[in-house]
Amino acid sequence: MSDDTAQRNRPDAAVPRHIAIVMDGNGRWARSRFMPRQAGHRAGVDSVRQVVETAGHLGVEALTLFAFSSENWSRPNDEVSVLMDLMLRTLQKESARLHQNNVRIRLIGERSHLSERLRLEIAEAERLTEHNTGLTLVVAVSFGGRWDMLQAARRFAQDVREGVRDPDDLDEALFSGYLSLDGLPDPDLLIRTGGEQRISNFLLWHLAYAELHFVDTLWPDFGAEELKAAVASFAGRERRFGLTSEQVERLSRA
Repeated sequence: MSDDTAQRNRPDAAVPRHIAIVMDGNGRWARSRFMPRQAGHRAGVDSVRQVVETAGHLGVEALTLFAFSSENWSRPNDEVSVLMDLMLRTLQKESARLHQNNVRIRLIGERSHLSERLRLEIAEAERLTEHNTGLTLVVAVSFGGRWDMLQAARRFAQDVREGVRDPDDLDEALFSGYLSLDGLPDPDLLIRTGGEQRISNFLLWHLAYAELHFVDTLWPDFGAEELKAAVASFAGRERRFGLTSEQVERLSRA
């Protein structure tokens, strides 16, 4: 049995090391209240704040939030503009507070599609918090799982061309190092709000063994108690990673 498998099956694994969340339902939340869609996006920021704080208190190491997908660029221009502006203002408002709470901020995704002002704000937030040792908050913006694997393959191919790597070097561990979440454990738990039950081109490589938790709650209504309930559900599951229940039980006693 690998050391990695033993680590994932350790007795204290009731709290996920890494939680990933697809934050869905902002538009429907606003529509049900006869409000414009942007009102739902703004309300969703309060849920982000609650979830980040609660994850830190629970001892979660990393929290990855799917804020804007590669496909979301196809949405109406006015909605995209609102989302980008909201992201900029949220970073400006929240970065200092997150830094004070020892949170490290990290963004993953295709930055070339973002405005220069937003790219600069992201870089500043990452620089400010890069040495923090608490929760790592990963925000996926202009991100897609297929894009992530494609850019990783291109980077590896470039290293092969430059003589840095040999094609025979490639294995799962090496390939993971070229992906956007390099340095972080794979998500143990994926949460999706809003009632949909799909991954939507999120962390396709990294979610191979994640526990999936789908809830009908729309994102602006998802807060501390809902996150705790998801973690409690996770704690009640047996994670076997291809092993038998008996093997998992022996590992838990080791």
